[in-house]
Amino acid sequence: MDEVRVRIPVGPLLRQGFAVQALKNHKSMPKKPKAILVHGWDGSPDGGWFPWLKKELESKGFKVLAPQLPKPEEPRISNWVPKLKEVVGTPDEQTYFIGHSMGCQAIARYLAALPEGTKVGGAVFVAGFFKSLTGLEDDEIVRDVADEWLKTPIDLSAIGKRLKKSIAVFADNDPYVSADNQEDFADKLKAKIIVEHGQGHFDSQKELPIALKSILEIADK
Repeated sequence: MDEVRVRIPVGPLLRQGFAVQALKNHKSMPKKPKAILVHGWDGSPDGGWFPWLKKELESKGFKVLAPQLPKPEEPRISNWVPKLKEVVGTPDEQTYFIGHSMGCQAIARYLAALPEGTKVGGAVFVAGFFKSLTGLEDDEIVRDVADEWLKTPIDLSAIGKRLKKSIAVFADNDPYVSADNQEDFADKLKAKIIVEHGQGHFDSQKELPIALKSILEIADK
């Protein structure tokens, strides 16, 4: 009997093999860390040290999101926290937050509302506050905004459980955030406290090396 030879087209199989291997390689690649930069009251992602920090973090392998939060001149919990939730998507332990001033409050309230058991990589709070604000202008809207963020209840212990690590950075001459605000970050959030000399409210600097150093520290970079 003559030998029967069956030709099997190898091209599609090879292409399929390459596709499977590429998928395996993709799954085995480490996930890129994500950093979310959250500006403060009357701020923007294009102001101060945010553009510099965004560029620095991107050069070190982070995916950086720096959203413009709604109506920054009159920030409200009902606008800022849902917007932050929309921007972040699904957080995980490769998600890191950097906030300035009111942005720290927005991050904290976002974290407190996450489902129990959710963990994020960590957060760096620059000039954050929970207890008090000082030196604000005597204006009805300003007072109302400050009261909303200061007096609306927030579960600080829940925030601490969401964070693997955190650092809170303060200045010894901040005109708005007094030293008593450090207590909640240290006691409830278990944050490492750093006090910088003569840096004010950290709102005039174009670069902020301590912010970069802190986020790299909590991300083990």
